[in-house]
Amino acid sequence: MTHVPRSFSRSLRLGFVPSRLRVLCLGVVGLLGLSLAASAMGQQNPSTPGATGQSGSSPGGAVQNPASSSSSGEPAPIQESVSHARIAQPEAGGSAITLETSEPLFDIGVALNACGYDADLANSNPVRAVIRDEVNEELRGSAAARDARDGVCGYLRDHQQPDKGLDLAQYVSLALYTTPPPALEPSVSETDLPADAAQVDQILPLLRKFNEDAHLHAIWIHHRPEYQALMDGVHQPLTKMVLSSNIYLKLPVSSYDGRRFLVLLEPMLAPAVTNARLYANDYIAVASPNAAGTIHMDEVRHVYLQYTIEPLIYARAAAMNRLEPLLKPLSAAPIDFIYRSDITALITECLIRAVEARNMVFDFPKPVKPAAITQRTDGFKFDAEVATYERKAETQRRQLVDRDMHEGWALTAYFYDQMVLLEHDSESLKEAIGQMVYGMDVDRQKKQESQIVFVADTRATIHRAPAPITGVRLAELKLMKGELDDAEEIAQKTLDDPKGDHAEAHYVLGQVSVMQRFPTEATEHFEAAIKESKNPRTLAWSHIYLGRLYDVQAEPEHRKKALEEYKAALAVRDSAPDTKIAAEKGLKAPFATPKRARPTEEDDDKAPFDPTGKAEKEAYKPSAPGIPPR
Repeated sequence: MTHVPRSFSRSLRLGFVPSRLRVLCLGVVGLLGLSLAASAMGQQNPSTPGATGQSGSSPGGAVQNPASSSSSGEPAPIQESVSHARIAQPEAGGSAITLETSEPLFDIGVALNACGYDADLANSNPVRAVIRDEVNEELRGSAAARDARDGVCGYLRDHQQPDKGLDLAQYVSLALYTTPPPALEPSVSETDLPADAAQVDQILPLLRKFNEDAHLHAIWIHHRPEYQALMDGVHQPLTKMVLSSNIYLKLPVSSYDGRRFLVLLEPMLAPAVTNARLYANDYIAVASPNAAGTIHMDEVRHVYLQYTIEPLIYARAAAMNRLEPLLKPLSAAPIDFIYRSDITALITECLIRAVEARNMVFDFPKPVKPAAITQRTDGFKFDAEVATYERKAETQRRQLVDRDMHEGWALTAYFYDQMVLLEHDSESLKEAIGQMVYGMDVDRQKKQESQIVFVADTRATIHRAPAPITGVRLAELKLMKGELDDAEEIAQKTLDDPKGDHAEAHYVLGQVSVMQRFPTEATEHFEAAIKESKNPRTLAWSHIYLGRLYDVQAEPEHRKKALEEYKAALAVRDSAPDTKIAAEKGLKAPFATPKRARPTEEDDDKAPFDPTGKAEKEAYKPSAPGIPPR
């Protein structure tokens, strides 16, 4: 499993402000606040890139019934959506948890099966074999369909990866970012595609022809009832898992707050493997029902716990520096590099595993208290049965924790003990997480880690794609690396996109202009960012940049404008300390660009001749109003 770091730690000189740490907020509604949505057939509304923004009778249009009343006494189910493209976009305050199907994912699954993908076929839901037979019938009767299939199969062979799980995962990624047929095109720009999907996106023209010649859309429509029946069968267990997880953590089920947890069903894939995907704010589990119509709910729960717990940990990420010594003993642990280098990622995963251990399902029954105890011995007997059950259960829980520890998840035992305490307390995990993290004895934990003998994980791993660094975030990363032209190009594409984050694009372009020493363009971009942004950090630093741009002009009237900008930066109340320091420093004294040593005539004589004259032009540009390294 691969965790995705939420921030960048490097920064450039000349004043680049690194990407903001994305502190995720967990929305709150009551435990009965989820809503049920009916699904119907129709045409897709492609207004939202990478999503199925259907309405009315659209397929995938999550037609939402009125929310359940909190006094009804019945748990409201998860929203269902028969989705053609990646994800139906919910509205703020609506359900953040959905159960979906996807026609592009169906097309990918059919193509894989037509090209020899037989993984776990014996345990698959019967609809998989039926669809395979229907596709084979189409192929027998059409030379064009066979040629189209051969084109897809050749592409699959040429792009096959040694790891079968990763080989499948790249096509699952692509399907989630593909529009419905007949278009079957990327639903986002190439720069916004996940890295693994971008490697195989050229299969789409071949898939489009195969879809048309083999009449896959007609087969998809024909089997909609079976897909709906599978969703109906998974719906109740999924709802139970979500509610029981939140009850255990003493947290409300979140409404839509910009993050979503989705479960996508596709019976054309192998039921033995659950694909977990984390794309920006979307936590996705792609599962295939088995012959009985069930999915691996424990693996789906792991993704849901990531969705639930991760924001609580990242809200305290800035204060975790003191825990970083815990990473040193894990240098040889058989876990992904991100967990050996990012303490926040490690803590998140270990806490999730501790929660899973506390909620193990056993193959032996828990004693049931007799309806009526007529003799004292009956009570003694029941108490003895409970004690025996608890001892046996605790032994198995501890064995799981011990296995996690030896596999590299070295803080699992600590959080397991903390969760035992939380079970007997009235606090929720959200209220207790601070003490759990800040109260950790680092030296003691480090000593315990150093005594662990690590072994490789022998269990099946959920294949999880890293969140792609795309759009403005990618532009910021390019800027950090000094790749100004690439950063400018990506930010400009975002600005040209009507649905792009224009405020952040202006902010990046302003920084690029500062780096390139074009003060007029920089001023225009920062002013535009201030008009459009609601991000406190972007607003504050745009004001600081403007103040410094005014300061370097070294004129009294411009100093007055600079002071107004520094005051405006403080008024935004960005919580980061560097913002306050920079603004207050600007109020005390005008910003001055660093002095540059002037080359001597001798140096000029020794300098290589530049036929382009670019270096000479650069020398006449005014100095950039940089931000001192923090």
